[in-house]
Amino acid sequence: MQKNQTENIVCFGEILWDMLPSGAKPGGAPMNVAIHLKKQGQNPAIISKTGDDQEGRALIRFLEKSGLNSNYIATDKELPTSKVLVHLDENKNATYEICKPVAWDNINSNVETEKLVSNADIVIFGSLASRTEITKNTLIQLLKNSDAKRLFDVNLRPPFDNREIVETFLNLSDFVKLNDDELVKIASWHNKSGKLTKLTQWVSEFYECPDICVTLGANGALLFINNTIFEHPGFKVTAVDTVGAGDSFLASLVANLEKNYSPEKSLEYACATGAFVASQPGAVPDYSEKDIEKLIQTTM
Repeated sequence: MQKNQTENIVCFGEILWDMLPSGAKPGGAPMNVAIHLKKQGQNPAIISKTGDDQEGRALIRFLEKSGLNSNYIATDKELPTSKVLVHLDENKNATYEICKPVAWDNINSNVETEKLVSNADIVIFGSLASRTEITKNTLIQLLKNSDAKRLFDVNLRPPFDNREIVETFLNLSDFVKLNDDELVKIASWHNKSGKLTKLTQWVSEFYECPDICVTLGANGALLFINNTIFEHPGFKVTAVDTVGAGDSFLASLVANLEKNYSPEKSLEYACATGAFVASQPGAVPDYSEKDIEKLIQTTM
């Protein structure tokens, strides 16, 4: 259940410019998730950092135009706003060159962010932003001082795929979202292999994390929740690019579970949202609930 407060979901980590072949687009998983949560009727907040530069100020304007509070985004006087080079393959799948150091490598906490996280229902974070000790330790401290549900969005992007960091957060999490390749890789660290459903249950048991969601690209997703596996085959669309599709999927899943929709319904909406975003340019295209429902209806 949601608390009676303004910002019940906190997204922590990187905000940046995705340098796509078609031009620069605002991005970063935490920001993408927050914007999609807003579109889904939630009231998220973002903890991050930009540089004291034109790119950082443009990101803040974009966030505020999207209806998000920028009060918890600090400004770094030394490090620049982050840019990521995005490369698309023939199937429009994205790979990333993530430059460092950048402003979100130096996220610190303060009284306001500590209060925000301590009052939250859910904190959503990924592994990428914890590539530096400063940001990693800030996140760990914030999590330890809060009773919020901890949702870990795994992002194994070499060379920022450190096993020790990933396992630290797996052990701290209540809900983990990852893709099938990431699931197989994490299982291989412990010499585990087999069907994805079995590996999903193993991750839940081994890391004592009750809820797991595994995305399967164009083949949908599976959700392990309440000790039950739910599966959805996904929706077939013509992909423009996959940037932000996973973030929109996660936001939709979280939002609908927060609305007390069933796991099956929440997973269906999440798959449809991810598919719709993949069919549009950029990570945060405009859409409404009617667009998602139309996609569901036309593919039934």
